[in-house]
Amino acid sequence: MKTLLRTLLSFALIVWIGAEIFFPIVAAITFNTLQPDTHAAGAIVGQLIRILHGMGLAAGMVALAVLALAPAWGIYKPRTVLAPMVLLVVMTAGTVYSQFGIIPAMERDRMAAGGAIDTTDITNATTIHFNKLHHRSVFVEETVLLLGLATVVLAARAETTRNS
Repeated sequence: MKTLLRTLLSFALIVWIGAEIFFPIVAAITFNTLQPDTHAAGAIVGQLIRILHGMGLAAGMVALAVLALAPAWGIYKPRTVLAPMVLLVVMTAGTVYSQFGIIPAMERDRMAAGGAIDTTDITNATTIHFNKLHHRSVFVEETVLLLGLATVVLAARAETTRNS
């Protein structure tokens, strides 16, 4: 049972952090491939980020559940799981904010701009707001990735202090 739970924790972190690492690569390839049609590229990337967030939220819940149960089953010491759990909660909060706050607002801006944000004047208030939200979204995703990497380190530390 201990091996199963440690495997679930590792798998959940691999899925979420791996998706966060590869998402910018996929987005860049999409925009470079579809450069003349940034609207289509944006629609594809928008759908991909929604999938990424769904995967992250599911993986985060699995990881949180495993870390919450681990001390009771003697897998990790209680104090060693607190920091990774806090980081997972912050990562989840960032993902929820991006999924249900930033992305819908960006979609509203895109629709207000006539459906294609790249065809509007860059000094247009809607375009400026869209770009501000886009930068915020990038910051949130980068933060989630960095916190995820820190979570991996702290989970590894919990594993090494398990037998101490």
